[in-house]
Amino acid sequence: MPVLSESVRAKSLLRSKLEKPNTYIKSRMPNIKVFSGTSHPDLAQRIVDRLGIDLGKVVTKKFSNLETCVEIGESVRGEDVYIVQSGSGEVNDNLMELLIMINACKIASASRVTAVIPCFPYARQDKKDKAGGETTPGSAPTTTYKNYEWKFRDFAPLPSTSRAPISAKLVANMLSVAGADHIITMDLHASQIQGFFDIPVDNLYAEPAVLKWIKENIPEWRNSIIVSPDAGGAKRVTSIADRLNVEFALIHKERKKANEVASMVLVGDVKDRVAILVDDMADTCGTICHAAEKLMEAGATKVYAILTHGIFSGPAISRINNACFEAVVVTNTIPQDGHMKECPKVRCIDVSMMFAEAVRRTHNGESVSYLFSNVPY
Repeated sequence: MPVLSESVRAKSLLRSKLEKPNTYIKSRMPNIKVFSGTSHPDLAQRIVDRLGIDLGKVVTKKFSNLETCVEIGESVRGEDVYIVQSGSGEVNDNLMELLIMINACKIASASRVTAVIPCFPYARQDKKDKAGGETTPGSAPTTTYKNYEWKFRDFAPLPSTSRAPISAKLVANMLSVAGADHIITMDLHASQIQGFFDIPVDNLYAEPAVLKWIKENIPEWRNSIIVSPDAGGAKRVTSIADRLNVEFALIHKERKKANEVASMVLVGDVKDRVAILVDDMADTCGTICHAAEKLMEAGATKVYAILTHGIFSGPAISRINNACFEAVVVTNTIPQDGHMKECPKVRCIDVSMMFAEAVRRTHNGESVSYLFSNVPY
């Protein structure tokens, strides 16, 4: 009998020692790991700093034949994993890296893998319509590689019979097959992309942060007018105009051939007002620079541009430097440090707190709809 009591006492002591670390873990955010891809490590670091946790260990390298290799440096078994990777820079390499990281975590027995994709890649290829045929000779820049000539378009092909892919749907399928259980992104170019997935997609909006920036940085915002540079952004600008209680306008553009805007027609009165151009993304910035000129010709006193995703490829920065903008405001869904050094007009809104709060709420099983109209402080 004494031997039995000793064994019982030993088991109870062992159980108490094992339970102590568990109670300590539960006092902070348990079972969560946040990893960063190579596309935007600064944003990932800001997210984990906001959450009060450490960034997960991951090693990303390339073999001599440029294949991507990812090694997760810590256990993710039973963990709620978040992988931060934006569709910027070397888009194809970053997308492949994200897919490999998702799959690596999934087959390492992670309980859930969420892809945090601030700027969704291939979002502009979201439908199959007339705009998908070949461009006219000489209308697009070309390059030659191994006797093949490749044409590059600025997403403005001539109307013709469509043979265009719906690449956004392909990316959705790839993310699902890789093992993603949930997607968090911001300002999708087309909101119907959410329907391409059979898994939950939280599409956050930069609008609350944009409204906050306008009120804090444009003294004459009450005498402003919100302008969409194309008809497709009408819904976005009307929402912002309603919340600021100001008027809105839009610019209708007609194209005669690819990459060349033939005419722009301003619908609305901007005379003696501060014009604020709002769009979801700017790539080569041809459209917004033409729009800014049109607004100044129509009598606007100042022109601001506010964009969620500042891609700024090709001649974009030189165009902005030569344009009549007071400021071109972008969020940090894409790294902007280099662009801000090259162009003093570029300003950046930090949206890391919105992604951090979305991660926190998702992990705790709370609603994220609060973030659709509020900035978490």
